Amino acid sequence: MVEKIIKILLAEDDPNFGLMLKGFLDLNDYQVVWTKNGHEALIAYQSQSFDLCIFDVMMPNKDGFSLAKDIKKLGNTTPILFLTARAMREDKIKGYQLGAIDYLVKPFDPEILILKIQAILRQTASETTEKTTFKIGSYIFNYPKRQLILNQKTQKLTPKDADLLQLLCEKQGKVLTREEALIKIWKEDNYFTAQSMNVFISKLRKYLNKDTLHHIEIENLHGKGFVLVVQAI
Repeated sequence: MVEKIIKILLAEDDPNFGLMLKGFLDLNDYQVVWTKNGHEALIAYQSQSFDLCIFDVMMPNKDGFSLAKDIKKLGNTTPILFLTARAMREDKIKGYQLGAIDYLVKPFDPEILILKIQAILRQTASETTEKTTFKIGSYIFNYPKRQLILNQKTQKLTPKDADLLQLLCEKQGKVLTREEALIKIWKEDNYFTAQSMNVFISKLRKYLNKDTLHHIEIENLHGKGFVLVVQAI
């Protein structure tokens, strides 16, 4: 059995510390994308999938807290570990409020970082194993039962409705390519299956437009695919 390669997004503006940290993580068999500021990190996050984010708090262009806030708006739940040179209680509270899983104050023992990463990955793995129920804004989506529930009212989905919505939920905030969806659900990628998928996307948009507390959109990225975006109103 091939072990999954863990992919980490590292946002650290200090060139020496960033290089050292990336090298250490590489040696421990993690695949690391190192960005030098929050703006670069957000672009990388939107274009790739990551298992863990490690963000320095103090960065130019976009600090770690602002970066985490922007990622949270995308509706994604990738775990975040913050790095900071300040051990202020207020910073830690703010970090946890923004969805941080853990916090490390510089300077720190790199071995401690590895142990924290392992603990975070174990925790998230246990939470996502065989995930069959998804929260989409105020909706609850039960994939095995093909039910989309809002305010105790249930919309029954067709098998393809449910399969497509599951793929969108698993990649929430990221691009689900047309090719991936067509191959996984329709088993082929051609003009006719693509037109069929467009019909199902329109149906899902209609089902998801009744949430009064969230703006839920299945965005169409021309030539690429679709993105499920959930934002509080």
